[in-house]
Amino acid sequence: MLYLKSFCFGPFQENTYLLYDENKQAFIFDPGNSNNSENSTLKNFITEKNLKLERLILTHAHIDHVMGNRFIFDTYGLLPEVHEADIYFIENMMKSANLYGLKCEASPMPEKFIHDGDIIQLGAYQLQCMHTPGHSPGSISFYQADNHFVLSGDVLFQNSIGRTDLPMGNFDTLMNSIQHKLLPLDPQTKVYSGHGPTTSIGVEKANNPFIK
Repeated sequence: MLYLKSFCFGPFQENTYLLYDENKQAFIFDPGNSNNSENSTLKNFITEKNLKLERLILTHAHIDHVMGNRFIFDTYGLLPEVHEADIYFIENMMKSANLYGLKCEASPMPEKFIHDGDIIQLGAYQLQCMHTPGHSPGSISFYQADNHFVLSGDVLFQNSIGRTDLPMGNFDTLMNSIQHKLLPLDPQTKVYSGHGPTTSIGVEKANNPFIK
């Protein structure tokens, strides 16, 4: 059995996800926890469920998705794993924090990178990594076929898409990622986005104003 727990963290209301199996193996995606209260909420859940946190994985490295990286490293000894094209944002994390008036600690630097087509193994379950750039150059989505869901980061939202006016964003690239990587998935596939509620591929095909 595969379980997914979401937390809404930080001033940007970012969705942080814990993915874990029946054997308590767990991965964390996009830790946006940004203060002591959010750190405690996350740690308490991990402790109560007796989870063994094994990997810290990023759909992309914008500031709202990495503010908890230092806490995860200090508490669980995990370095972030990200697509190499987004390393710029980790290197410039503190500049971004200052720009938004945020207080946070610098993220440790990745030592492993994730590539298009990689398979992430969590116990008996596989997640297929799909490079879905446009919101950022290194945005990655993670598809789990058995349980019919995709972690889309800030690529696709309920009735919306990721913004492309941030550094190195590109609207045409984003739409190409959505059209060729996400929309071909089964319509029943749940979409767990980086912000906002859960949706599905079928619902977005039918209702998303950006999708023709």
